[in-house]
Amino acid sequence: MGQVSLVDVSKRFALRVEKEVHVVNALNGVSFDVKDGEIAVLIGPSGCGKTTALRIAMGLETATRGRVMVDGRTVTGCGYDRGLVFQHAELLPWLTAFQNVMFGLEMKGMRGAELKDTAMRYLKLVGLEQSANRRPHQLSGGMKQRVGIARALAIDPAVLLMDEPFGALDAQTREGLQAELLDIQARTGKTILFVTHDLDEAVLLADRIIVLRAGSLQEIIEVGLPRPRGDLAAVRGSAEFAETRYRIWKALHQAETTH
Repeated sequence: MGQVSLVDVSKRFALRVEKEVHVVNALNGVSFDVKDGEIAVLIGPSGCGKTTALRIAMGLETATRGRVMVDGRTVTGCGYDRGLVFQHAELLPWLTAFQNVMFGLEMKGMRGAELKDTAMRYLKLVGLEQSANRRPHQLSGGMKQRVGIARALAIDPAVLLMDEPFGALDAQTREGLQAELLDIQARTGKTILFVTHDLDEAVLLADRIIVLRAGSLQEIIEVGLPRPRGDLAAVRGSAEFAETRYRIWKALHQAETTH
């Protein structure tokens, strides 16, 4: 199971500028659910609270008010029921791709043949078994992100949290990884909470799109595109894609006029 619920989540930061302290409201009473086995996308402009919400869900930040629950249990810190993929892969540079995937498994207590077999299985899942012995500086940006995805999936989390993982990649690599992520999700059934600021990416990936603006929930948009979505070019050319993309744009545009 991989159900996630944010319940009335608020987050305030105190920033000191010279001698003055300013309070920043990163999130203001945000509530939404992510269903088991779906891809939910958090979208909004920079500074709207997307990454803060994800970090609270991971247990890296504590909410000022409210709570996050995974499968009915309140999140009180990091746990193996959640895996995180960063915007940049954050691989350990002195380890090979294979060793980077093994690292999380070792932290979980796995040893011996099971450790190696599991790490290789997830490298194969992302198509990198032939690059297992390469170090990060020998990998392209897209390959690094695939290692990061393999590392997060290897611990078998109920929920995969992804913070703009394709945002720094070129368009062609990004489109390839979007298709690969959809394929991986179809094969594993993982629940995914994905952060992006890209409207096209949100529509291509999501079952539901959660629009944030200035720390507040603006709208939740259901995506009617059928799965599987193997032919992304056909998806992009569909009327449903254009209509959903416009709904996101409209929600963000309306928000701009009210903040």
